[in-house]
Amino acid sequence: MEEFFENELVQKFEKMTENNEELYFETEEMEDIIIFYLEMGDVFYAELATNYGLKIHPNSIELKTKKFEVMLELENFTQAKELMEELRETSMETLDYLVCCAKYYSMLGNPRRAIEFCEKALPLEEEENFLHNFIADEYVNLEDPFNALKHYKLALQFDPLDDYSLENVMFCFNQLNRNDEAIEFLNGYLDKYSFSETAWFEYGQYYFNRKNYQEAIKGFDYLLAINSEAVGVYANKAACYEAMEEWQKAISVYEEMLELEYTKSFTYYKIGLCYKENKQPVLALNAFQKSLRDDPQFYLSMMEQSYIYEDMGGMKEALHFAKEAVSLNENNLDYQKRLAFLYIDSGRFEESLECLKKLVDYEPQRFYNWYAYSEVLMLVGEYEEAIAVLKNATKTHNRAELYYQLSNCYFHMNNQKQGRNVLSIALELDPNLLEDMQQKYPFIKEEAEKVKTKKK
Repeated sequence: MEEFFENELVQKFEKMTENNEELYFETEEMEDIIIFYLEMGDVFYAELATNYGLKIHPNSIELKTKKFEVMLELENFTQAKELMEELRETSMETLDYLVCCAKYYSMLGNPRRAIEFCEKALPLEEEENFLHNFIADEYVNLEDPFNALKHYKLALQFDPLDDYSLENVMFCFNQLNRNDEAIEFLNGYLDKYSFSETAWFEYGQYYFNRKNYQEAIKGFDYLLAINSEAVGVYANKAACYEAMEEWQKAISVYEEMLELEYTKSFTYYKIGLCYKENKQPVLALNAFQKSLRDDPQFYLSMMEQSYIYEDMGGMKEALHFAKEAVSLNENNLDYQKRLAFLYIDSGRFEESLECLKKLVDYEPQRFYNWYAYSEVLMLVGEYEEAIAVLKNATKTHNRAELYYQLSNCYFHMNNQKQGRNVLSIALELDPNLLEDMQQKYPFIKEEAEKVKTKKK
């Protein structure tokens, strides 16, 4: 990477553009400059260099091919196609041109044509690993894991240490549900390349997915023996212990992980969850607090503290941390439901209404959101608003409970006529609910008899 940033040709080119000069570069030099920018992902400068190179060398096939590649990066398919046609006669045995053609068709969603161009490039015996990976990727796009697997394996033959090919070989085996072949292949690979971190990771994942956690741990341990600073692998190993409900061992692994991490909030959060599962709420709280010291806005740890305080009977603290969590993640509907519950539990009905309104706005298909919202509106005496809410609710949910609630609102508003009409609908929908509703809404008791008598 260092030689990238100390590229003298690139420095010379950039100094020239900054000073509005015009210097001479050989074709090969311009190619190197363009390749540098493409590999760095700087398409603007790649195009600038290509145009300048063609100004000096207007007939250069190599630079026109580079322009073809730049146009693909810019998704300028019209100009890319023009260059493809222009270069066809002179470049059909040039790797860069054939790869650009393959990319062109791949980007336009024509995997079969892309494969054709890669296959034309293979006899050139250049970049075979890249070409077989390209072909395999296109077969993945065609949802053909059988042929994809064949080419990922061929890619590995040309570069046995290519992690991308190895990962995708395992992916294809999984897609084909050829589990025995997958582990046989992986064991054979590890016999030859026992220091492959990717292979040991795949080994661990293979057994983790099959719930053979001890064997998965073995794979992750081998990987950590090769590279003790592979931070993410500690999390995989800890997940094995969690799956076996060996919480203390999982915590020990997470604590090893803490030594290597710069940001520790999520790991402390995971430690807290393990202590919680292990029925050690005080230690869990301590871990969640450490998580928040590392990242004061880590709402997952805030909400977990809320749950633990609730279990310990500290409803005031439970409400406090739930409010904090919701303030940082307002669109989480599960959090909104929890906060609404805690407000209602503490008798703070009016404050719960904001949460309940969000629930009916974002989840109108859920009946109980409407039911709870209208219930609380009635509790605080907002009968007119409750009527409006219930009318909206009945458009989506033709449920007796809503009509019983609506009738109660009308009776409270001294609108007996409308109340009886709605109560009649409720009784038709579900008369079995009447006894429960009479206990909740005393007005309904005597009115229900009048509705029944009128029907007779």
